[in-house]
Amino acid sequence: MTESNSESKTNFAGTYFDRDSILRLASLAAIFAWIALMYYAGQTAIGLTVFTLQLVRGLNVLSGPTDFFQQILWTFQPIIPGLWNFIGLQAVGKILLIFMDMEDNSRRAVRSVRADAGK
Repeated sequence: MTESNSESKTNFAGTYFDRDSILRLASLAAIFAWIALMYYAGQTAIGLTVFTLQLVRGLNVLSGPTDFFQQILWTFQPIIPGLWNFIGLQAVGKILLIFMDMEDNSRRAVRSVRADAGK
């Protein structure tokens, strides 16, 4: 089943979106997802570094293991929303591409049905 390059692209005038803008938006979502993940990872790294330096310099006296674990949990807390933002933005980009493929596939199916009915 070999199709020419012009048949594989369906630039139907009735579409409600601009293909290039959707592709740009999907790539921007991926870029912002990585930026958000790096931001939250940086926040976590800074918090962990500050906590470690405070312990080494004797500025933070922990009374017991519960204080230590609470401080560690507090330090790693920013990474959770960062991961959710990363996953959400990546999903938005992929969903946009999936919707474009579904729309394109639907148009191809209709065209093939019409072509078969005309024979």
